[in-house]
This record gives sequence, C-alpha cells and structure tokens, in this order.
Amino acid sequence: MANIISDETIEYVGILAKLELSDKEKEAAKKDMASMLNYIDKLNELDTTGVEPMSHVFPVQNVFREDVVVNGDDRENILKNAPGEKDGMFIVPKTVE
Repeated sequence: MANIISDETIEYVGILAKLELSDKEKEAAKKDMASMLNYIDKLNELDTTGVEPMSHVFPVQNVFREDVVVNGDDRENILKNAPGEKDGMFIVPKTVE
C-alpha cells in the first residue's frame, strides 16, 4: 500500500512538534514518514497467529525491593553532623531574605 503523506499532514506535525520546516525539510519529512509507514505495512503482513502480545522484548520482573527501614531512628548520630541543632532539628544559616 502506497503511503502518501500530504503537505497538510506535514504542516500539522510541524505545528505539534513546534518546528519551522523549510520546503526542503518538509519534502524530506514526507519521504521519511512514508518510508516508516511502508515499513509498518510490511510488518503487518507477518503472520502473528499464536504470538502473545508483549510490552517488552525481555521478560520484566518487579525490580523494586520492599520498603523496609534498616537504620531506624538514629537522630542523635545524624545531628552530630549538623552545623547547629535545636529541639532535635538542624539549624543552618538563613539563605533567603
């Protein structure tokens, strides 16, 4: 199937992408888009019967660890690094007037 991209489509895509294309760039973009659509048409010719849809090429497992506190409340040691401390909080120099 021949994919013919209109000038209006290229203008619209340019507006969406916030691009100002010259006439030469518009023609190149038309050819590129037509080429991409032709490739998709070629892929659509493949027999995918029995092939399960997937979201990733590789199997994906949950890579997140459990959110477990391991160092607990060590406020005293943490506050030893503070430039100043008052009522269990850091005291730092004022940075905004």
